[in-house]
Amino acid sequence: MQLKIMPKKKRLSAGRAPLMLFLCQMISALEVPLDPKLLEDLVQPPTITQQSPKDYIIDPRENIVIQCEAKGKPPPSFSWTRNGTHFDIDKDPLVTMKPGSGTLIINIMSEGKAETYEGVYQCTARNERGAAISNNIVIRPSRSPLWTKEKLEPITLRNGQSLVLPCRPPIGLPPPIIFWMDNSFQRLPQSERVSQGLNGDLYFSNVLPEDTREDYICYARFNHTQTIQQKQPISVKVISVDELNDTIAANLSDTEFYGAKSHRQRPPAFLTPDGNTSRKEELRGNVLSLECIAEGLPTPIIYWIKEDGTLPINRTFYRNFKKTLQIVQVTEADSGNYQCIAKNALGAIHHTISVTVKAAPYWIIAPQNLVLSPEEDGALICRASGNPKPRISWLSNGVPIEIAPDDPSRKIDGDTIIFSKVQERSSAVYQCNASNEYGYLLANAFVNVLAEPPRILTSANTLYQVIANRPALLDCAFFGSPLPTIEWFKDAKGSALREDIYVLHENGTLEIPVAQKDSTGTYTCVARNKLGMAKNDVHLEIKDPTRIIKQPEYAVVQRGSTVSFECKVKHDHTLIPTVTWLKDHGELPSDGRFTVDKDHLVVADVSDDDGGTYTCVANTTLDNVSASAVLSVVDVPNPPFDLEMTDQLDRSVQLSWTPGDDNNSPITKFIIEYEDAMHEPGLWHHQTEVPGTQTTAQLKLSPYVNYSFRVMAENNLGRSLPSEASEQYLTKAAEPDKNPTAVEGLGSEPDNLVITWKPLNGFESNGPGLQYKVSWRQKDGDDEWTSVVVANVSKYIVSGTPTFVPYLIKVQALNDAGFAPEPAVVMGHSGEDLPMVAPGNVRVNVVNSTLAEVHWDPVPLKSIRGHLQGYRIYYWKAQSSLTRNRRHLEKKILTFQGSKTHGMLPGLEPFSHYSLNVRVVNGKGEGPASADKVFNTPEGVPSAPSSLKIVNPTLDSLTLEWEPPSHPNGILTEYTLKYQPINSTHELGPLVDLKIPANKTRWTLKNLNFSTRYKFYFYAQTAAGSGSQITEEAITTVDEAMASRQVDIATQGWFIGLMCAVALLILILLIVCFIRRNKGGKYPVKEKEDAHADPEIQPMKEDDGTFGEYRSLESDAEDHKPLKKGSRTPSDRTVKKEDSDDSLVDYGEGVNGQFNEDGSFIGQYSGKKEKEPAEGNESSEAPSPVNAMNSFV
Repeated sequence: MQLKIMPKKKRLSAGRAPLMLFLCQMISALEVPLDPKLLEDLVQPPTITQQSPKDYIIDPRENIVIQCEAKGKPPPSFSWTRNGTHFDIDKDPLVTMKPGSGTLIINIMSEGKAETYEGVYQCTARNERGAAISNNIVIRPSRSPLWTKEKLEPITLRNGQSLVLPCRPPIGLPPPIIFWMDNSFQRLPQSERVSQGLNGDLYFSNVLPEDTREDYICYARFNHTQTIQQKQPISVKVISVDELNDTIAANLSDTEFYGAKSHRQRPPAFLTPDGNTSRKEELRGNVLSLECIAEGLPTPIIYWIKEDGTLPINRTFYRNFKKTLQIVQVTEADSGNYQCIAKNALGAIHHTISVTVKAAPYWIIAPQNLVLSPEEDGALICRASGNPKPRISWLSNGVPIEIAPDDPSRKIDGDTIIFSKVQERSSAVYQCNASNEYGYLLANAFVNVLAEPPRILTSANTLYQVIANRPALLDCAFFGSPLPTIEWFKDAKGSALREDIYVLHENGTLEIPVAQKDSTGTYTCVARNKLGMAKNDVHLEIKDPTRIIKQPEYAVVQRGSTVSFECKVKHDHTLIPTVTWLKDHGELPSDGRFTVDKDHLVVADVSDDDGGTYTCVANTTLDNVSASAVLSVVDVPNPPFDLEMTDQLDRSVQLSWTPGDDNNSPITKFIIEYEDAMHEPGLWHHQTEVPGTQTTAQLKLSPYVNYSFRVMAENNLGRSLPSEASEQYLTKAAEPDKNPTAVEGLGSEPDNLVITWKPLNGFESNGPGLQYKVSWRQKDGDDEWTSVVVANVSKYIVSGTPTFVPYLIKVQALNDAGFAPEPAVVMGHSGEDLPMVAPGNVRVNVVNSTLAEVHWDPVPLKSIRGHLQGYRIYYWKAQSSLTRNRRHLEKKILTFQGSKTHGMLPGLEPFSHYSLNVRVVNGKGEGPASADKVFNTPEGVPSAPSSLKIVNPTLDSLTLEWEPPSHPNGILTEYTLKYQPINSTHELGPLVDLKIPANKTRWTLKNLNFSTRYKFYFYAQTAAGSGSQITEEAITTVDEAMASRQVDIATQGWFIGLMCAVALLILILLIVCFIRRNKGGKYPVKEKEDAHADPEIQPMKEDDGTFGEYRSLESDAEDHKPLKKGSRTPSDRTVKKEDSDDSLVDYGEGVNGQFNEDGSFIGQYSGKKEKEPAEGNESSEAPSPVNAMNSFV
């Protein structure tokens, strides 16, 4: 239920009355909700819902439609008055009333005239509860009269005079819109000098020759009838006094020109308004327009002020080049004196406009409809204001209240009607009229007395879904008269809600300020008054809020790269979110570079325009969340531009430039380069660098260079492209600033001096005609300098010089402008010759078998005849001390720099015969060799044997073969062999040391363990000691054929049967032996076996005994154990007599065992007698009974 009460809230608490609303009956009333079902049942007085405007200007070419629409229950009937009397529409065939409404349609298009129906119309809507009336509607047809015919004389005036072209349009309804155009329907240009006034006239502050034209036409547009009227064209001709010759001037008087003012400059004067003061009256709410147009030469400027205040800032506007001041929504406070000031270089003038703001009536409190219950009280208030103050009058059902039927429940008190203890018959429609000389206001307000039981208008079982921790508002729109009280219940509990967490609004809405999960449930709204009760259930569900658990992050990327923003959303599982991305609060660009997947926005090939704020918005039907991140697109700067050279001097110039865009990364420095178009066109050189905050640089220049400059900007991402080259600047020529460098004097022959230097480049020449002045003289003589000027070359040769004599040399640069500064003097030498003397007293000291030390005496300096480079030793191995065989002589050379007189000869071969000699070396070459010196090196340790191989491995032996060391470095005395076994875990066994004569190259090791890996260490020895060792590994072998036969036999099916037969035979023999033993006799087992031997067994006697001997067990009845690993039987393969006590029964029913490589037992037989298939790589050889016998030992 909606209440027309102060929008207060009542909060429920445990200590307060039940959750209810109370109606303050004196100051409030029921408002009937616009519910269709409710309106169908309730009786309601008429209410005007639509009507034509008070001043209704119609188009005489169309039918007249006067609107009057109203609502009420029962539906109202309509009637009209015209000019204060009843308008009987049935008597006029052109007038009809729209069905279901009071709108009149007057058909004047078929016949009749609009002027016939001019007048004041008023509509009345009536039903059993009262009557509502419309405003007085004044009907007037629009008018667009033609301009009156008039003859307009051409206007001729001097240049500079003022001019007003009158428009004076015909009076129309409504007033027309005025504008000036030419014959081509082009608007005439307006300015501070030429403008149109509010009255439509065209004002010229001063005329110019270009104002001359014959088609100044004023147009009047009548919008209502969509017609345009035009005035006769006005011709204007502007002439200069200089154009008038004396004759024309004598025949024409000044009065024949338009106006009499001079064309000379003059102070301002107002063209409108007239005088110094004027008055203006405007109605409240309208637009106040004040105008001042002045003439003068030069053209005056207009200023506006308010004498007793300031102009309202937000409501003040200047139009027409400040000649018109407009204040919108004008109020009484805008009354006062406004001053316009016209000013030019020759003076100023002002005009004061006194403004008075009047007001047609306007509402302070408009009367509102009242819906009251019987015996209730209420009031209708009608309060209006205006200037002058309006008069208030009341009507009841369209009749002045003074003559209306009396109602004891009402009392009139000026602008208020007070109702006390109303009854149903008190229902009526009241009209309040507020009027003054500027207009009137008319308002209808009904009083409807109703007696209705409560009704709940909110739909039953409405489901509300709310996000947790947000307010929940449960509606209970209701109606009843008297006003019902409201109570809320949750989940059908017996008591009304009284907790502090609930707030009840006066319209019945229950608010839960902070909804929690436990707020979920069914809520019941109950409305009660004295006429009855109504209730309604609504349901509340609380959802988890949508959250962004991974927000996009600020990103700085370089132009052209790819950036990704992540946005992970967590939401209630019953809600379906939609994630959208925005850029700068708008849609993403429709560009294929933008890719959106579940959690990411990817922007590829980022450009400058992609920079901005990217927002991830997650929406559900109940809430939305967003998170934003800024993308900054950076790149190397754009190139600088607008290079300009100023302060151009011979040796300097100032260069300035405009920086390009820094692309969001501050410029740190500018790099300036230059090009010398004269000497090195196309080649750019570094000039200087300046900080990034500088845009100018003072550059030092060299003479005779045709400079061009370019600038590059650099930031943290890199360097920009170069700017466009500046204009060229050629500096004046000057003498060289410097002389050639790297001056040297060296002879290429014994009788010359070659002087060389590094010439100046073109940039350093400072001018044309570059040459060099070369000077020289002997250092130790008194000769004068000899000089020669040469062209731009880099050397000069002086011939006929003594051999290796020191000279003083200097080279000076010169050009057409003069000489460079005095050059520095350097020292050189004339050409060298080969040394003449060999070093003497050569001595050799052998340090060890590979190193010798050589000493010699230096040669005299004069005999060197050049720069001493050092001494060079030639040495070679003449023959071996061991073999004394001649071999090819290979000489080696060692050079010792400078004046050293001794040196070491490393890398000699031990036990060798060497020869050497020594020579002195200068820049020309080597001198003669000293006499050969012979020396021998002592023995040394040998190198490792050249090779080591292990051949012919057997079960217990390995044979080693080797080659002697390639460098015995002496006489070999013996070899040393060390070896040790390596077990399966790679652990080394005990080391065996063996000495072998030096003349051996093969050795066999015996008594080794079979199937064992050995590691060998082998080296040679001389008298000087042991040499380097060589290592090798090898493994002794096993008889794999026998082992294979064991495996093969043990897995054959027939073998199992055979073993069973043999076992049975042995069992019988044992029994017989046991019986004979008990009788005291002996049974020779061997003889029995020989007598009954199987032929297949016989070949085994020729075997080599790989399987070894058998050994019998002790005849202990308690000990029946298999043969120990590695045990052997006698070589004659006989079993001793006492061995017969061992019983085979202990091994079960027949045995088919296998033995490993050393003969130990590794398995038991299954007892099967049928033939088994062969497996794996088992041998196909015939089985041997011996193996069977071995299995039982």
